[in-house]
Amino acid sequence: MAVQPGGSQPETGRPVAGGLADRYGRVATDLRVSLTDRCNLRCSYCMPAEGLAWLPGPDVLTDDEVGRLVRIAVERLGVTEVRFTGGEPLLRPGLLSIVSAAAALTPRPTLSLTTNGIGLARLAGPLRSAGLDRVNVSLDTLDPARFEQLTRRRRLPDVLAGLAAAVEAGLTPAKINSVLMRGVNEADAPELLRFALAHGYELRFIEQMPLDAQHAWDRSVMVTASEILTALRAGFTLLPDPVARGGAPAETWLVEGFTAAGGGPARVGVIGSVTRPFCGDCDRTRLTADGQVRACLFATEESDLRGALRTGADDEELARRWRVAMWGKRAGHGIDDPSFLQPARPMSAIGG
Repeated sequence: MAVQPGGSQPETGRPVAGGLADRYGRVATDLRVSLTDRCNLRCSYCMPAEGLAWLPGPDVLTDDEVGRLVRIAVERLGVTEVRFTGGEPLLRPGLLSIVSAAAALTPRPTLSLTTNGIGLARLAGPLRSAGLDRVNVSLDTLDPARFEQLTRRRRLPDVLAGLAAAVEAGLTPAKINSVLMRGVNEADAPELLRFALAHGYELRFIEQMPLDAQHAWDRSVMVTASEILTALRAGFTLLPDPVARGGAPAETWLVEGFTAAGGGPARVGVIGSVTRPFCGDCDRTRLTADGQVRACLFATEESDLRGALRTGADDEELARRWRVAMWGKRAGHGIDDPSFLQPARPMSAIGG
């Protein structure tokens, strides 16, 4: 049964051999792997204009270390989906070899990548050949001036070219992730949906979350899921999606009168991490670029695997440490709790 944030008491006991279970009965099967904290954009809701101090090179997991931990997650811990994130994962020099190694695992996990799209026009084909299944591309506006205002870069044509290349390469369904900022791009929601429907992309709106490096997030000015849906319904008829949501972060609706690129009804989703949390069905575990396990995107603590890996721990010991880290996962992120503390690391260092 789903656990609501701050809900029922945890089960007693300790983690046992097997999957990544927690005390509330949830099992993590979706692994998010951050490959770098570096990024070539400076999105205002993520980092300051001057950027951040990047992780020192020796602190970042090597390609072989990433491959080993992904293998342990798949072969020993029951992970079935792996998503590579950043920062910007296309900046990782060994990206293709990392994807290829993951695609060769048995059982083979579903492989996806979240990117800002810059460089995807060049890499979409090679990524597909390496074994990547699909991509999520961040795109918050179609207006060049607003794109520059949000990202502090003039790279909108590169993002659009990357999306088109992803579809041509077969990295489908290609999904768009959009964050709306009050007073900046909140009016762009209908246009973004029209664009996605016209090109066969699947659009997901994401509430702005307290994960900015500046710690300037303010819930009172956040564009909420309800506001996003109201804006979309002014121009589209949205119908309840009969497909069960399961552990997916997005609530989805069918867009009446439109067909998806692969046939079937077109959909639009909203990820209301703040106002409509889905913690009770969360099935994710996260690995940072420097080898730390995070049980929750908003966790204030991490569990180190890099240190154990580099001092000779065998696969079973690494798997055991990962199980212990996930066993301690809290019932919910607690953003509504007065004691909530924003994670010290921003989204660029945690991974999406």
